[in-house]
Amino acid sequence: MLCSNAPPTGLAEEQARNRFQSELEFIQCLANPNYLNFLAQRGFLRERPFINYLKYLLYWKEPEYAKFLKYPHCLHMLELLQYEHFRKELVNAQCAKFIDEQQLLHWQHYSRKRMRLQQALAEQQQAQQQPAAPHGNNAATK
Repeated sequence: MLCSNAPPTGLAEEQARNRFQSELEFIQCLANPNYLNFLAQRGFLRERPFINYLKYLLYWKEPEYAKFLKYPHCLHMLELLQYEHFRKELVNAQCAKFIDEQQLLHWQHYSRKRMRLQQALAEQQQAQQQPAAPHGNNAATK
């Protein structure tokens, strides 16, 4: 009888799925500046194992993983968290507030810009679908 240290396939798949979901949830929390401030104030952003974990999470920038993100802004925050200066600044609540305000302004601008682009596209499609009016009415002259 062969002895194997590997867990059964079903268990390994379930563990991989749980890890994926946990990392997905955590990385999306990074889009929240107040959560980042919480982590900084509790000292997590100074701990080498946590910093290494943040570096490990950079694989989420790859398209095959990024497509699962609901809040892609978290990838930008993850990138900024690689810098010690940014991690130190997050202890300050004013820094988190500033980031939060900037995110809001970005989303408002993006929403308005996207709405204008969608309106322009709809108008363009509508104009293309309307048939051109005839220049002369040949049926009336016959």
